[in-house]
Amino acid sequence: MTREDSRYDFDRIIDRRTTGSIKWQLYGEDVLPMWVADMDFAAPEPVIAALQARVEHGVFGYEAHPAALVEAIVARLQQLYGWTVAPEAIVFLPGVVTAFNLAVQAFLDADDGLLIQTPVYPPILNAAATAGAVTHAMELTRNADGRYSVDFDLFARTITDRTRMFLLCNPHNPVGRVFREDELARMAELCLRHNLLICSDEIHGDLIFSGYRHIPIAALAPEIAARTITLMAPSKTFNIAGLHCSFAVIPDAALRQRYLAARRGVVDSVNLLGYTAALAAYQEGQPWLDAVLRYLETNRDVVVAYVERSMPGVSVVPPEGTYLAWLDCRAAGIPDNAHDFFLKEARVAVNDGATFGAGGEGFVRLNFGCPRSLLSEGLERMRVALSRL
Repeated sequence: MTREDSRYDFDRIIDRRTTGSIKWQLYGEDVLPMWVADMDFAAPEPVIAALQARVEHGVFGYEAHPAALVEAIVARLQQLYGWTVAPEAIVFLPGVVTAFNLAVQAFLDADDGLLIQTPVYPPILNAAATAGAVTHAMELTRNADGRYSVDFDLFARTITDRTRMFLLCNPHNPVGRVFREDELARMAELCLRHNLLICSDEIHGDLIFSGYRHIPIAALAPEIAARTITLMAPSKTFNIAGLHCSFAVIPDAALRQRYLAARRGVVDSVNLLGYTAALAAYQEGQPWLDAVLRYLETNRDVVVAYVERSMPGVSVVPPEGTYLAWLDCRAAGIPDNAHDFFLKEARVAVNDGATFGAGGEGFVRLNFGCPRSLLSEGLERMRVALSRL
């Protein structure tokens, strides 16, 4: 632990069962929840202080987004990625799931196709059907070493004359890939060649481990940016998902206008506390983020080492980003569904890989964004359950 990290107590167990937490209340009190993607850490102190100050003000009327927040986002995109974005390109929304569903509904008609890569986050899997469109799915290739890659020939073959948009997930949830520049460039080239819009869910883009770097696909070239809606948020990064603040980056004015028109009075703005938290996070939260990334990386390594050492028949490849581990349980001899098995026999709640679409059967997704003692307990419970098979 560095001297800087000692300022933060990520080992502290915070009781969330009395707060209405979906993660902690969906299952029984004896179940250890390691499923939904929020972390069990307190948000950065500057965020908490900013929220307290705003609450103490006592007036909660309608508010526009702060100009300082736009400035902070524009500066952050330039600093992290060398990506120059005009302030007017930023569009605030109450969530990334809302944002990509809005994109699909804005630009796809009935029977139009949405290209996705499975296994993938279930709301992405279901986005086309929600809009009355059609899913054009290609499966990511799981290589012999367990690492995933993109079959570009399959990518091209999956595109039809009805495909209108590619919904990218990068970093990819659940497989943990942080796509390289050459991979992104090849996907973008194929999209431009076939006149597809790109909607890129990059909500985990700040949660990247050593040796990897996140690259927004729109930052590759102006002609790609002109056809791309990039979705980002401080929510996963700073553990403030419940405050519902996200944003889209849409450099092309015509694309942006059509996107805004699709809100149709149904998709609301961000609430004022969401704006307050986002501004404090981007202005003052980086030291906390640096520290939590080091903690998460150690947690990731704990998961990988424990699975390799103590869970015969289960395998996992170290995720390059996110705080989600994708466990392959197909060789473990589990008689039926792995999610159901761990819930019943270990009292550990993980996500069922089958809900992520083709390629997810026999897998579970485990959230390691928690105090290490809880992570160790969950892994041990799973080991004991497997040992009884």
